[in-house]
Amino acid sequence: MQIYLVGGAVRDALLGLPQGERDYVVVGATVPMMLQQGFVQVGRDFPVFLHPDTHEEYALARTERKVAAGYQGFQVFASPEVSLEEDLQRRDLTINAMARGDDGVLIDPYGGQKDLTARVFRHVGPAFVEDPVRVLRLARFSAQFTDFSIAPETVELMDRMVASGELDALVPERVWQEVVRGLKQAQPSRMLAVLKQTRVLTRLMPELQLDDPKAVEVFRLIDTALGSGFQPDLNTDQLALLRFAWLMTLCPASSISEIGERLRVPLEFTQLAMLCCLHQDLLAAIKTTHSPEARASVLLELMQRCDAIRRAPRFDLCIRAWAALGWADADLLTLAANAARSVDGGAIAKTLPGDSQNIGQAIQAARKAAIARALVQK
Repeated sequence: MQIYLVGGAVRDALLGLPQGERDYVVVGATVPMMLQQGFVQVGRDFPVFLHPDTHEEYALARTERKVAAGYQGFQVFASPEVSLEEDLQRRDLTINAMARGDDGVLIDPYGGQKDLTARVFRHVGPAFVEDPVRVLRLARFSAQFTDFSIAPETVELMDRMVASGELDALVPERVWQEVVRGLKQAQPSRMLAVLKQTRVLTRLMPELQLDDPKAVEVFRLIDTALGSGFQPDLNTDQLALLRFAWLMTLCPASSISEIGERLRVPLEFTQLAMLCCLHQDLLAAIKTTHSPEARASVLLELMQRCDAIRRAPRFDLCIRAWAALGWADADLLTLAANAARSVDGGAIAKTLPGDSQNIGQAIQAARKAAIARALVQK
């Protein structure tokens, strides 16, 4: 039995990047041998095990044969006779097809280190076309490794996969998983550019108006969000929410729910995107209304539409989204939101026991007055 560190951990170490998850391939072993050493089997389609102490993944060396459409249409063969080189040959890119043994020696049968140095994404072999997820993963890698280019022959294979309809077999959840991971990377527009070039984006989200002149600005915003002045304190999950909302401004607001259903997009993403896109009438009215009383009314209506009191974190993300797009004054909206939230609805309710309609009206009147006062004091 021989154990090798493989894949992204080897790649990232060579690039001098922090290593994330560590995956291992075990050559010369069987399922009983792994179980005898305390490993816990978790794989159903092929033998994958968790280390009894570290809980890292160890997979038996295997080969694969395409037997049906889609990324699940593979017949897997795991055996002690499968060599490390055969296991690495089934992988997607040369930079992900390297390994290290216990002696630390790099095993690189397909030129991954050379491609790392040249900053090139290159497929390992013709079997790349058999797994449609690889197109999405390569697009996502483009957003992560921003100084890499795609080898022309790999682009050709990707074009062939799209033309054959292979990507139509992808399940929505798998598509969204790669898209949202790309939205968390350093330069998501590179992912979007690859998906556009290969015509995948028009299949996944045909509603996107990519020829709209503002698409260039939206892509730029998606990339520079961390340095925009509004987003420096956000984590990657929040940033992905904003980036998706900005992307959805390139399609009719009525299409956002359709895209969400098609790709099984989590509700928090589609809700933020719809709020971001649906209320431009009120945002415009805020800019053209100058009386504190009148402006307070418009601001309060916007907050009511967005459920800004109960869903404060979401509304705060809306403020960031609108401000970055140039649709609103972030300081003004934040001032109004804080003023409205300062109203003690519980205290007002105690003065009007049993009168729910008047309680609601009184709370809204108090919030409007608080916003107007804040505007005057600004």
